[in-house]
Amino acid sequence: MNKFVSIAFALTVSAVTSLACAQDVKGDANAGATKIAMCIGCHGIAGYQASFPEVYKVPKISGQSEKYITTVLNAYKKGERKHPTMRGIATSLTDQDMADISAYYANHGKVEGAVLPVKATEPNAKVAPLLAKGACASCHGENFAKPIDPSYPKIAGQHADYLYVALKSYKVEGNATWGRNNGVMGGIAKQYTTAELKELANYMAAQQGDLKIVPQSKFR
Repeated sequence: MNKFVSIAFALTVSAVTSLACAQDVKGDANAGATKIAMCIGCHGIAGYQASFPEVYKVPKISGQSEKYITTVLNAYKKGERKHPTMRGIATSLTDQDMADISAYYANHGKVEGAVLPVKATEPNAKVAPLLAKGACASCHGENFAKPIDPSYPKIAGQHADYLYVALKSYKVEGNATWGRNNGVMGGIAKQYTTAELKELANYMAAQQGDLKIVPQSKFR
């Protein structure tokens, strides 16, 4: 028994150490600029739409939190987020690649001196209780653009249809190619009907934030 405990402990320590090392990798935005060929074909085209599992605009990632982008790429690589295209891209990236790409997009299109509102606009009577039930501001910030932890996303101003599909994905279980495994978000999303998730998505999309799409040509 002691032998098995020792092996399990060693594997746990190894996994934790590997994760810590991955998180400690420092990104280089200039290096990231040379590694985004697989990204700009979708995220560098204004209005570009994905068609799986339904039609929606691909998310704005320019101006997103650096740590969040890295966290997401790792989640696709590990299969915690299921999406065939993103999984294929993420598995081709090293920890350094992810850090560099994340550093690039965190600063991409950034406007120095830009000031965001401290709080989001007042929600209507239908949305207010939905926000309260999910305690959305407690993680994503009162303006939904300054999350309390950099590994959480900025969601203010994100595409409404993307937010809607993303929120629904946390409710998906047992699907091999679609869904997101996150205990916290899964528990929150499952409290809502799809109609309520759409109300939340529309509200978040209408807020002012850092996120944008900066058109880029894939032919350089």
